[in-house]
Amino acid sequence: MSSRHAGRKLPRRPERRDVSKDITSILNGWDFEPGKISVRKIVGLDKQPKIQLRLDLGLLQMEVVGRPDGQRPHGCESLLDYHRQRLEGRRDADAFELSPRECEGLRAEAMMYYHRYLCEFALEEYDAVLRDAQRNLDVLELCRRHARTDADRVAMEQYQPYILMMHTRAKAMSALKNDDFAAARHAVQEGLARMRSFGEEVSQLEAIENSPEVAVLRSLLEEIDQREPLDPIRAIEASLAQALADERYEDAAKIRDQLRLLRGGK
Repeated sequence: MSSRHAGRKLPRRPERRDVSKDITSILNGWDFEPGKISVRKIVGLDKQPKIQLRLDLGLLQMEVVGRPDGQRPHGCESLLDYHRQRLEGRRDADAFELSPRECEGLRAEAMMYYHRYLCEFALEEYDAVLRDAQRNLDVLELCRRHARTDADRVAMEQYQPYILMMHTRAKAMSALKNDDFAAARHAVQEGLARMRSFGEEVSQLEAIENSPEVAVLRSLLEEIDQREPLDPIRAIEASLAQALADERYEDAAKIRDQLRLLRGGK
């Protein structure tokens, strides 16, 4: 040290305070409600949107696009994409196999997407639900075709009805957002047909027909019927039938006149 600074104390560096990792402040005012999917979107430190799911002991935070945990296994968007790239272009595609460890990784990854599409449904982001539910259906198909062991080929089979139900609900609810009742009804009928096809494939048709997932879709069909505005002619025809049943013939005559007008005077 030079004589110029002799006897002088150098200024002390400010003490470093560790940033608290306690998440209590994040959870304050956001109580866990059993039986309810409590979800919200926030902006992360990277200025990108995130999805948060409230759990009893904390929360899950997920990326909105890509793999929910933000990781890129083997430089790919997901393990599913990685294995698809391995399979793509192979002349011996039928010989391609997924090891038990690889199947386990795909199942764990599918669970991440399951949590995210539940949140997306609660947020009414139905296009995102369709994307993530279809992605998990693709995982089932990949394992069914290429898993090395019988156990891995059928390990996720039990979840197919639920994933199909969520995919169908998202498609129908997206159509209902645009008041397209015909498209919504078609989506549910198509989903029920896929359910039955799966039931026949695994020789469990009766179990599928009586499953909670099929019950949910049938209830959705009823909801669509209730929400759809009744065709004016059908509504007046129903009124005419009721008037005749009640022997209110004068009212019935007036209703017939209304029908003639709606039908172009014929």
